[in-house]
Amino acid sequence: MFDRRARELCKPALDVVGERLARVGIRANPLTGFGWVVGAGACVAVGFRLWIIALVAWLLNRAIDGLDGALARRLGATDLGGYFDLLSDFSIYSGFILALAIAVPGARVASAVLLFSYYLSGTALLGVSAILDRRGIGLGDDRSLRFLGGLAEGLETMVAYVIILVLPAQAVVVEWIFAAMVLITVLQRITWARRALQAPTEPPSLRADVALHDFPAP
Repeated sequence: MFDRRARELCKPALDVVGERLARVGIRANPLTGFGWVVGAGACVAVGFRLWIIALVAWLLNRAIDGLDGALARRLGATDLGGYFDLLSDFSIYSGFILALAIAVPGARVASAVLLFSYYLSGTALLGVSAILDRRGIGLGDDRSLRFLGGLAEGLETMVAYVIILVLPAQAVVVEWIFAAMVLITVLQRITWARRALQAPTEPPSLRADVALHDFPAP
């Protein structure tokens, strides 16, 4: 919901750091891979109930996710890089919830529902994005892949996971609330897709400030 505004606020600082990383020879795809390793470490820490370690690793993973995009803009974004970034984000998002189900048995039903909502959201998202791309409809920002905005996007996912890590006793409540947000996002995306595919030459906006972008959001 607030992803676009957050990107606008963080972009200048990320671009500065991205330029410095480029100067010392760091490339975007290896940085994405390193970010995935850090994110996987966060998931492992969640599984072992090492909440503070998981929190630090999760925040570092999110910072790297922003930096690899800035680095790609500096060096030249590629389709392969965008694909790796998407795969990295989605695998860490779902891996975190899987690890939480292992660490907190009482959260298993909520975790299953949340993962189900992720599946629906990803299908609603990538399906229409692929069709619009095939039709040659030019939507999106400067990122490689197109995502429809909605109530639950990348920033909301980051915040939800931080709350879980800071207040693990409330994990079940947070998961149920966030699953509801993701399901609302699914309905938003389906509604947008229905209107867009009926009028392919001028796809309607889900909101005035929503753009198709790269998230990931679930």
